[in-house]
Amino acid sequence: MTSVIDGTDVRRADIRRVGLADAARMRALRLEMLADAPLAFLETIAEAAARPHAEYAARIAQVSTGTENAQFVADPGGRLVGHAGGITHPAEPAVTVLYAVYITPPWRGTGLLAELVDAVSAWSRACGRHELMLEVVVGNDRAYRAYQRLGFVDTGVRVPHPHIPALRELQMRRPASAPI
Repeated sequence: MTSVIDGTDVRRADIRRVGLADAARMRALRLEMLADAPLAFLETIAEAAARPHAEYAARIAQVSTGTENAQFVADPGGRLVGHAGGITHPAEPAVTVLYAVYITPPWRGTGLLAELVDAVSAWSRACGRHELMLEVVVGNDRAYRAYQRLGFVDTGVRVPHPHIPALRELQMRRPASAPI
């Protein structure tokens, strides 16, 4: 649980695995993610907005249980304010790929990122995968520094952005250890 003290205001968000009842709130968060950081995610806001509710619900059903793919949310009791997913690396079965990490702007810098990554890490360890990997667009220094603070190390590997060939992504890894 995150507590943010701003004067007398204390905000709390539960970190938990996404559930079937979250489909509408996940859709709202996904649209916010794409509007705020269009290069960081693998679809456009138009594609996400056009997807019917039933498709969001089906996706949530796939990631709400199991050991291959999971999504975690930060839930303060209204709008969802953060998200992080983990999926088994297709070529390295002992590695979990961290994906679709997002913190809504008013909650950035509160420790929520660390809590979401810790949730993915704990799930990864429980599934027998002991390493986390992620990719960040080269030049996204804010995200790069945030992941460094969480123990991720730049591997030196650079790959093309999956949708924008002019961009490159850098790979970072860390053990799926206990919270940092």
